[in-house]
Amino acid sequence: MKLGLSRRELLASTGAALGAVIVTGTASRTTLGAEGKTGPRWGIAVDIARCGNQSGCRACIDACHAAHRVPQIEDARHQVKWVWKEAFARVFPEQTHGWETDAHQQAPVLVLCNHCAKSPCTKVCPTGATWRRSDGVVAMDEHRCIGCRYCMAACPYEARSFNWVDPHPSPNPGNYPARTAGVVEKCNLCVERIDNGQIPLCVETCTGTGAGALTFGNLEDASSPLRRLLATRQVLRRRPALGTEPRIFYLV
Repeated sequence: MKLGLSRRELLASTGAALGAVIVTGTASRTTLGAEGKTGPRWGIAVDIARCGNQSGCRACIDACHAAHRVPQIEDARHQVKWVWKEAFARVFPEQTHGWETDAHQQAPVLVLCNHCAKSPCTKVCPTGATWRRSDGVVAMDEHRCIGCRYCMAACPYEARSFNWVDPHPSPNPGNYPARTAGVVEKCNLCVERIDNGQIPLCVETCTGTGAGALTFGNLEDASSPLRRLLATRQVLRRRPALGTEPRIFYLV
């Protein structure tokens, strides 16, 4: 009878145990290989016009950053962002033609991690600190991150931030685990809420303001509001030629 584990078996079992929890034990570390047809696949649609009509609105950004204790750092070189806005021409460079107005090119567009179905970031992480869950969410475990920043180099959307300085104490107290200097972080699509049957906070906040610019739903459910929007509206995805298949969709 075998009385102990080999070193390889011990490392394998320890790695699995460490990956079992992301946030307060609610987010299951289930990797996703080939895209299957069982279970939900989450996505968000951003209505560019509706969002743009809310001039200066930061409600979803502020709510997300407060809940996830995203540090407020004045130095632009060290800023940490989960949700933010970029100029249209920067978000969709392939959609500009040179004859549109400067106002159109500079119009702010909401951006966040695209939770790609074919995520390049998850393929380069040497420690498994970032992976794609069975529901398609590209998750992060900052406590396993060694700060190599390979994922940042691989992400074509600049959706990850590096903590160059100690991000805490933060002016945003909350239950979300604090991070330290030397690790990467990003939007996690509010897995701590999804796993409890709630929608992402950015979507809930946008709905609460009356803007209604964000729609969350299951891409595998043809009757979901998200799928209905995608079936009836013109849709953009960021840098589609790269083949990453983003799960954040933009309605035009």
